Amino acid sequence: MTEKSLEVSDGMVVSLEYTLRLDDEVIDSSEGQPPLEFVQGQRQIVPGLEQALYGMEVGEEKDVVVEPDEGYGERNPEANQVVPRDAFQADVELEPGMPIRVSDDSGRTATAFVRDVNPDTVKLDFNHPLAGETLHFHVEIADLRAASSADLGGGCAGCGSSSGGCC
Repeated sequence: MTEKSLEVSDGMVVSLEYTLRLDDEVIDSSEGQPPLEFVQGQRQIVPGLEQALYGMEVGEEKDVVVEPDEGYGERNPEANQVVPRDAFQADVELEPGMPIRVSDDSGRTATAFVRDVNPDTVKLDFNHPLAGETLHFHVEIADLRAASSADLGGGCAGCGSSSGGCC
């Protein structure tokens, strides 16, 4: 009698070694860091990558291409806003690409990214930096285990991504 290997399925904590490329440029990787950990089926990573992992086992590797509609979406050219520079504290050094948490009058928050900084204005972009991009992942399943109730409490189970959030 052979024991069935664990495979990626909903409710499993996946430890994932990965490299993310845009064309030939590496933009994120778990190399030299602990693997990315997340609960499969909880929408903690982009949908196209999550879908491609189903059925994989520990040690298995795969190349996955995620189109924008299954990644961070298409870029919305209208998702920009120009705000007065004095809307930010004077001692805050604003730099292009910098993420900023903003809120509207009703208290809803969102993340915007600084696009341009001028003496009197700041242009904010509400698109994710990877919106509109085709993502090329090389992944390897480093470990799998059943999720505990603490793992299912929400958020990544140990996200190590340097791209500003979970993959």
